[in-house]
Amino acid sequence: MDFSTQRLMRWSRLAAAALQIAIALCCASARAADRQEQSDAAAPRALPAVEVRALRDPVEKSYRKIVQGMDLFERQRHRAPQASLRFKLLPRDRGTNMEGIALGIVGDSVDITVPVAPDNTFALERVAQALKEDAVVTPNRRARSMTWRTDIRTPGLPPNTRRLGDLRLECVVGMEAGLVSNARSVVAEITRLVTDAGYCDQRVPEYLFFAERPLWSVTLVHGSRREILSVDHLWGGISREPMTAGDLRYCDCEVLLDRTYYAPLGDSTWPDDTLLELEYMDETRERRPG
Repeated sequence: MDFSTQRLMRWSRLAAAALQIAIALCCASARAADRQEQSDAAAPRALPAVEVRALRDPVEKSYRKIVQGMDLFERQRHRAPQASLRFKLLPRDRGTNMEGIALGIVGDSVDITVPVAPDNTFALERVAQALKEDAVVTPNRRARSMTWRTDIRTPGLPPNTRRLGDLRLECVVGMEAGLVSNARSVVAEITRLVTDAGYCDQRVPEYLFFAERPLWSVTLVHGSRREILSVDHLWGGISREPMTAGDLRYCDCEVLLDRTYYAPLGDSTWPDDTLLELEYMDETRERRPG
């Protein structure tokens, strides 16, 4: 199948998939608005300031697990030899304020501030006492308000591209670090069982990646070989498995569905130096006639 035919086939399925995205996101937005109205109605008008530690059920991760992910990155950095490891915070709720996030490593005696960059990425230092105390990495946000990902990027790539080896390493490190959360309980248990058995090497991809803006298409490029990923690889795979508002509650793509994509991590015919060219919806609109 040639490149033009792939694009035409993709267009034929686009309308249905886009409609499904709109329905899912509208349902999520309506549910979030309803939760906010209920919260506003129940909340007293004058609340005192609350310390980060006083937040009930904050978004937090095991420091020890994240360090295990950092160790795995060092062992497998041949997949992305020029890249560095960072972590990234992303919104899960439409009302989440992603500005001015305070992040810290907190244990019985350890309390270390972690600088968060304007793009909501950060790096962690290794602290023996934090490991000894089984500390947590915790921001001043509530549970289910944010999700976490690894952020591994080879410098010097063309704009709007990602390198497949970087993404492969993001997956294995992210799973080792325990960053993916709030799947259905049964699914989460299965995920834990298969992580060591090659979860990130499956031929059918399951690990979601997030683009910077709503996606239109993703194209794999290696040398003269080009292949547009099918619609099934975009937007949480809703063209092959539609999502309801209830389903979205268990997906950390809840409010970023139109930015998500799967990559062929387990397809060895695409080497680590393969580039993924990301085409965004706003760029597509700019090129439309009229």
